[in-house]
Amino acid sequence: MMKIPELLAPAGGENQLRAAVRFGADAVYLGLTQFGMRAHAGNFDRDGLKRAVRWCRERGVRVHLTLNIFAYDEDIEPMTDAARFALNAGVDAFIMADPGAIAAVRAALPRAVIHLSTQMSTMNAAAARFWHEAGVKRVVLSRELSLERIRAMRAQLPASCEMEAFVHGAVCMSYSGRCSLSKYLTGRDANRGDCAQACRWTYRLEEEKRPGEYYPVEQTERGVQIFSAGDMNMLPHLPELCGAGLDSMKIEGRMKNEYYVSTVVGAYRRGLDAVRDGRFDDALRSELSQELMKVSHRPYDTGFYFGPPEHPGDRDGFTQSMELAGRVLSWENGRALVQVKSKLVEGDALELLTPSGSFPFALAGLRLEDGSPADVCARPNALVTMPVPRACEEGDLIRGTCRNHKKPE
Repeated sequence: MMKIPELLAPAGGENQLRAAVRFGADAVYLGLTQFGMRAHAGNFDRDGLKRAVRWCRERGVRVHLTLNIFAYDEDIEPMTDAARFALNAGVDAFIMADPGAIAAVRAALPRAVIHLSTQMSTMNAAAARFWHEAGVKRVVLSRELSLERIRAMRAQLPASCEMEAFVHGAVCMSYSGRCSLSKYLTGRDANRGDCAQACRWTYRLEEEKRPGEYYPVEQTERGVQIFSAGDMNMLPHLPELCGAGLDSMKIEGRMKNEYYVSTVVGAYRRGLDAVRDGRFDDALRSELSQELMKVSHRPYDTGFYFGPPEHPGDRDGFTQSMELAGRVLSWENGRALVQVKSKLVEGDALELLTPSGSFPFALAGLRLEDGSPADVCARPNALVTMPVPRACEEGDLIRGTCRNHKKPE
């Protein structure tokens, strides 16, 4: 049987954590309020981390903690203290980048499991061996590697040196995310988790001695997102990924909401299970690819896996075909109690999203919490009931067609 890698999902907050686990993640990665590369995610305080680890342990899901900023001298001791607390709370591994911080944590906590962040741009077997001999159990590979190079690295490394690779989500325009553009333009340091995403802004070319004269980078009066990369999507190529010897497939997205996490994790879980069982055919590939069009994304490509990605010049913003309409809280006698997340109108074409797939239905019989019928409900977090096409559970989601759908150009 083909080896099926771990499915590692992002958990920017508690709702995303629960969504990742419910929709099939084998492991989650999350951050504390300090020392992680997503300072503006919801993140977890120390009490929240303890609860999260305990909840995941009860469900057989591993927890990886990000401690992957590039550290100043004054960060080393508090990072080590945070690692000590997290280890005692039951965290399974630390994702780290700074060599000094790694050395300090290993010296203070010999039993700690270290995963090397992709920010260290590990692109060859010699570098992976170096870190493995320094006590790193897993290397999160550079996103600039091709599938062929990953296979070649696996063949040169001992089985005890695990390899993890990003397979889905946003990609940085800089090598392995090591970017200085945000700090230069805004003072917000991307390498300490405070990226302003300046690469997503619109730019025009101006010659120094001709102020106000803008030269087109391409033929559009709006300028160009010349630094903005597309989003990676390797779901259609899961069999090739599983054959490359990876130990873990990582989904990017600690800034994403629970709808995004549920949809993407659910699609990859169903795909990986199908690869394991020999059921990954063209029909399923097409079905799951359509699932990934229903969440917010930039135009998809395959990153560097099969050669250089497409030129990013036309990556203008996001697109998605469906949005979160409500969260299921309970189900009884054919009706679901739903917490409203976006406007619901009688007759809407909706889908019930569950870990086993999505099930379309037309909204008919909407009732408010007091039982009175309603044609519309647009109040966020209001409670309503509605008939759904099958039994469902807390944590399932209702989604509908985006009312402000932006089509790709």
